[in-house]
Amino acid sequence: MKPTVKEFQDDVSLMNEVKLQSQKGISKDNLYVISHDDDRTERVADNVDANTVGINEEGLGTAVGNIFRKKGDELREKFKQLGFSQTEANEFEEKLDHGKILLIITNE
Repeated sequence: MKPTVKEFQDDVSLMNEVKLQSQKGISKDNLYVISHDDDRTERVADNVDANTVGINEEGLGTAVGNIFRKKGDELREKFKQLGFSQTEANEFEEKLDHGKILLIITNE
């Protein structure tokens, strides 16, 4: 099953959604935070006890390849590794370009 994506304009709204998902019984192992800014992604994920897309989700080859990719290409690749199509990955990356922060929920 394809993951669910929820988009947010601000960190507080995303944090409230993560709390709601946790109350529904969704494990933090199934909640991923992605933004265009690595620092923001890490900060928000740490604050709400959610995950970021890392080597476990990407695989070693993709993770190493991301070292040499531009930020937009890196983000699109992360979305593809989570099970999204190239078209979807492009759309999500565009939203991140406009300051959105995304919550990816796997295995609801």
